[in-house]
Amino acid sequence: MAFLQWRRFNFFDKEAVKDPATDQVFDQLKDVNVSACTSGRGQLVVGDFEGNLYFINRQMELTAFRAYEIRVTHLLQLKQHNLLISIGEDEQGINPLIKVWNLDKMDRGNPTCTRLTRAIPGNKPTPVSAFAVHENLNFMALGFENGAVVLFKGDVTRERHSKSRIVFESNKRVTGLAFKSQGKDVFLFVVTENQTLSINITAKDTQTVLEDKGASPGCIVMSDAIQDNQLVIGRPDAVYFYQPDGRGPCLAFEGTKLQLHWFRGYLIIVGKENKALPRAPVLGPHGMEMNTVTVYDIQNKFIAYSAPYPEVIDVMCESGSIFIFTGDRKLYQLQEKDTQSKLEMLFKKNNYALAISLAKSQQLDQDGLIDIFTQYGDHLYSKGDHDSAIDQYIKTIGKLEASYVIRRFLDAQRIHNLTKYLQALHKSQCATEEHTTLLLNCYTKLKDVSKLDEFIMTKNREVDFDVETAINVCRQSGYCKHALALAEKHKKHEHYLKIQLEDIKDYQKALQYIGKLDFEAAESNLKQYGKILMNNVPQETTDLLKHLCTDYKPTDRPLIDQNSLEGGIPRIQKANAEEFIHIFVNNSSKLTEFLEHMIEVQPNSSNLVYNTLLELYLHDMVHESAIISRVERERKTLELLKNQDANYDIDQALILCQMNNFKAGILYLYEKAQLYQQILRYHMEHSEYVHVIEACKKFGQQDPQLWVQALSYFASREDTCKPQLMETLSHIDKKNLLQPLMVVQILVHNSTATLSVVKDYIVRRLQMENDQIAEDERLIKQYREDTEKKRAKIEELRTSAKVFQASKCNICSHSLELPSVHFLCEPHSYHQQCFESYAENDMECPVCAPENRKIMDIIRAQEQSKDIHEFFHNQLERAPDGFSVVADYFGRGVFNK
Repeated sequence: MAFLQWRRFNFFDKEAVKDPATDQVFDQLKDVNVSACTSGRGQLVVGDFEGNLYFINRQMELTAFRAYEIRVTHLLQLKQHNLLISIGEDEQGINPLIKVWNLDKMDRGNPTCTRLTRAIPGNKPTPVSAFAVHENLNFMALGFENGAVVLFKGDVTRERHSKSRIVFESNKRVTGLAFKSQGKDVFLFVVTENQTLSINITAKDTQTVLEDKGASPGCIVMSDAIQDNQLVIGRPDAVYFYQPDGRGPCLAFEGTKLQLHWFRGYLIIVGKENKALPRAPVLGPHGMEMNTVTVYDIQNKFIAYSAPYPEVIDVMCESGSIFIFTGDRKLYQLQEKDTQSKLEMLFKKNNYALAISLAKSQQLDQDGLIDIFTQYGDHLYSKGDHDSAIDQYIKTIGKLEASYVIRRFLDAQRIHNLTKYLQALHKSQCATEEHTTLLLNCYTKLKDVSKLDEFIMTKNREVDFDVETAINVCRQSGYCKHALALAEKHKKHEHYLKIQLEDIKDYQKALQYIGKLDFEAAESNLKQYGKILMNNVPQETTDLLKHLCTDYKPTDRPLIDQNSLEGGIPRIQKANAEEFIHIFVNNSSKLTEFLEHMIEVQPNSSNLVYNTLLELYLHDMVHESAIISRVERERKTLELLKNQDANYDIDQALILCQMNNFKAGILYLYEKAQLYQQILRYHMEHSEYVHVIEACKKFGQQDPQLWVQALSYFASREDTCKPQLMETLSHIDKKNLLQPLMVVQILVHNSTATLSVVKDYIVRRLQMENDQIAEDERLIKQYREDTEKKRAKIEELRTSAKVFQASKCNICSHSLELPSVHFLCEPHSYHQQCFESYAENDMECPVCAPENRKIMDIIRAQEQSKDIHEFFHNQLERAPDGFSVVADYFGRGVFNK
């Protein structure tokens, strides 16, 4: 019966069941002639040929009652309900009775019988040979010795709700029945001595013959859910598994099989043994056959226990143990060892593969499995089987420290194994930067370009490594194309550009790549790599910069985005041109082109842009040797300076023009800054007499002192400049810019300025002075006479009576009539009615009021302007005759205390 290919172990501890009361071997069934056994719901149930039922609970306490008058033939304890179904006989002859016992309801100390039914197929009495009950309590099937199978449908606990029908007939004894639910269908397996079939009792009793072979009684069992609830049949050549639609696998367990049982995924087979022991004295002097009880782990394919027992009556599985009831009426208990003990036994035998299989079937936790994988890997490594060892170590990824494995395989001989482990490490997302570096170094050392391609180049591959580390390693190892592909795929712009510019030196592609980036990335990368690109592809770089600083859009995207198509306001992205000036350090012509483009499209560019462009123009102008080209450059420079939109800094522009001796620019900027003195000084420094006079004529209105300075300048010149001196003196005379005395003092320093030069000027000035003095004296005399007249009039008004002789009204010019109003002023007289109509004030003469108001306004204005000291000083500085301004303010009372 041994199955030689399967390993044997002793995973169960055997002990004879003892009576707790006496601590002796349990022998309370020694006199019982056992006919049937079952177990479930925490107890063992035994029936005998006298009709008694015996119940043994977990405490090994025995209770019994008489269930039948003659004998018990079959027993079944349901797993999900505390119901016991028994078949036996109460009368002589063939008259089997079905009884259903409710073990939860007791009647006078015994279970209650809820159903009593005769078991007869049709009208032909025949012994029952097999029966089965569905756990849903709706189906019960009975098989008979004459080959018939009767199905009871309805509540099995009540006879009146149950209907029976014959679902199968044959001429061979029925040896086994079993139910199986599959979806909405319920199947009944029927096994006879020469046939195995399934009947779909929910689909018109459809029969499917599974095999034209049957089985002996007791050699039929249903597996559990681990084995998909299959029908298991034991025959002398093998054990067969069946589904409702056909036969499944078989296991070649040879030997005569007496019983089959199922326990927690184990298949228990009771087979014949050819040894004999003396029969127990109470049962007679005959020898007793030895049977072998073998427990098979079907899933993991090993024998978990095997031992001989004397004439095994039955095997019952209950309370997590296997109970074996033998012919000497002893009860043996097989207690399964704990998982850890089993694993330790397997470890001692270096049977790690089986240990792993067992651990998985026992639902061992992940840490426990990792420990087994590690031990197995260590064992294989010590044996020198590195390929298998690395397979086990791979299973530990995520729990076992990776460095433990890596250190073992760092030897160059085992680089293939190390590569395999590192690949698995990356797939499981457990790799660090160091692991990526190591894996790529392995690929490069092995020169395994195909693996490197697979690791890096595969499209749509999930990234399970640190991209930047991979790029750096590929670069260092000389695999620049791989590094480039990685950088491009994962948008590592900085790395991509470094590789293109420093390693591959494909500047064109680098520039094209930048042009496809988003605005921020393109801007930052052009700032970083602009100098290199400008040195190698200046025109293309300049074009990209123009694009970036006006209205940037990546080259691989449409010019009109979806937002614009939907009527939204387009978003303009542009960089500051001044931030890129530094990259043109060795290419002034491209910088000029770039800046000219910028001020054309953006006239409001910053002053740095204009200052730089001006500096470039001046630099080119100074270094230009060809006259025509130089004149053209001077024209462009002056145009830039005169451009109204040009936002250059005047001070810096002036310095640049002075440094480059650009006369037209200097003079224009002096004029723009209203530095007229500087313009005059510039001409004086360059002895440009004509231009000095022109400057005074042009700007003398804004700054009259220019003529004074010109006079001083010409007076200090020793060479002949009499015409200019005369013209200057003429303008000073016209505008009365200097006193004659000061003119004379200035001209004293010039040896060429003779008296004839200033004779006419002095005579004219003296005559003007005399005329002015005479006019002033005349006005003084006139003012004095007017003042005296006013004083006399005031005195007369104050002291003398006034006679009003007017005959007409001064408003309507009609004859004056009473009532009338008279004023002392002229005097003026009015009709009272006319006065009231025209007068704005009762106290003012309507005729004299406008003139009086003017005088009062002048007086008030003088009073108000007494405190405007700043205005006084400004007026004094600007006035050609300062004394007249002082006299005017003196008259207003400004200098009064």
